[in-house]
Amino acid sequence: MQSPLVYWLRQDLRINDNATLIAAAKTDRPIICTYILDENQSNHWRNGAASLWWLHHSLNQLSDSLDALNIKLILRRGSVVEQLEDIINTTDATCLYFTRHYEPYSSELENQVNQHFSDKIEVKRFKGYLLYEPEEIRTGNDEPYKVFTPFYRKCLSTHTPSSALRSPKKLIAYKKKIKSDRLNDWKLLPKKPNWAKGFNDYWVPGEAGAHENLKDFIKHAGSKYGVLRNRPDICGTSRLSPHLHFGEISPRQIWIAIKNSQKILESGSESYLRQLIWRDFAYHLLVHWPDFPTKPFRKKFNQFPWKKDTKLLHAWQHGNTGYPIIDAGMRELWKTGWMHNRVRMIVASFLIKDLLIHWQKGEEWFWDTLVDANLANNAASWQWVAGSGADASPYFRIFNPVLQGEKFDPLGDYVREWVPELSAMPKKYIHSPWLAPEDILATAKVTLGKNYPCRIIDHSFARDRALTAYKKIRTLAD
Repeated sequence: MQSPLVYWLRQDLRINDNATLIAAAKTDRPIICTYILDENQSNHWRNGAASLWWLHHSLNQLSDSLDALNIKLILRRGSVVEQLEDIINTTDATCLYFTRHYEPYSSELENQVNQHFSDKIEVKRFKGYLLYEPEEIRTGNDEPYKVFTPFYRKCLSTHTPSSALRSPKKLIAYKKKIKSDRLNDWKLLPKKPNWAKGFNDYWVPGEAGAHENLKDFIKHAGSKYGVLRNRPDICGTSRLSPHLHFGEISPRQIWIAIKNSQKILESGSESYLRQLIWRDFAYHLLVHWPDFPTKPFRKKFNQFPWKKDTKLLHAWQHGNTGYPIIDAGMRELWKTGWMHNRVRMIVASFLIKDLLIHWQKGEEWFWDTLVDANLANNAASWQWVAGSGADASPYFRIFNPVLQGEKFDPLGDYVREWVPELSAMPKKYIHSPWLAPEDILATAKVTLGKNYPCRIIDHSFARDRALTAYKKIRTLAD
């Protein structure tokens, strides 16, 4: 029997359409699959608490899938290089395969692994996390793109996915025992308090759960995606973002499923497929500008007069701003680890432009509380709202939380679901309870300042203040 091959897993936690696993199978070598919980990642972009919840369940599901193929998932924690070296030395492995990832830390780690092992064994890296590699899409001047729409068009003119890779028909197991941690010993799940106790009602992490979500989306909402995608009160999105982040499903699989669905194709699939390419664009920016999550792309925003107010920040984080659509979104996030994309934009605009609190504070909160926390998308989206990004929202676009609520949650059902204090408020006042007459408030059993907070800021005042602040830096150089 040939010497074994080590497959180092990270955010590619699936069996199907997995180029790394398929290439490993083709070698006819015994395969050792390992996931290493990296304890040497010292920066503050380690997995957040909600992501760790998802990771636990995703690894559990992957382990079951590999068991069905007679492959044991080896779990280790510590230094990646040290743990890989131990596995390689213990098993006399002569090949190391892994899937490329794009965060600055991941790229640096891949370089370290390659430098450490490439003169001893065969080291191969494979793609599959994105539709297009960041270096593949260039402008006519051979430069990276800074604006999404031309990036999107270039992607479509380059090529589009036509077929997914077939899963391997068989894998050869490594028979000897290898030391492995127990997943429960990693303590990735919260205990006291168990703030994630409601997550199980909303999510089924793992490859099977990803494909079930995709199937349900195509069947029930896909044909109406262009209309429903902005309605948080209706289940009109795919909710595939955490599955994509952890690589439980590939963007290519989603692309092909959408294209092969005549029902969606007839109604126009562009708006959904654009979202997949937006994800690629975020990584394109991150690879070419690795400090994107920590520094404004437009340098003049270093001079922006941000305010530090821990009291206001805390009210925003916990859904106690007095603006129902904002509070509903932040409470949905806390309860489920996810928030509807339209509401993400609304709450981000409120933090940045109404409260003048730095976009990085929102970025950090989302990083810790989202099950789909993704460094590239998170940074690109927050900088887009702030106006400081590569392809940013104009400075004068300041969402009115009342009008946004009335437009995208017209009956108030979303607010009633996540802000039960307002469940009896009539539609007319559900997004602006401070305008309701006293008798309406009394009938709805709402007492502002007691069982539902008063507004922490007046939006009209906040909008004028934000415009003044933005105008001060408009003439500065980027």
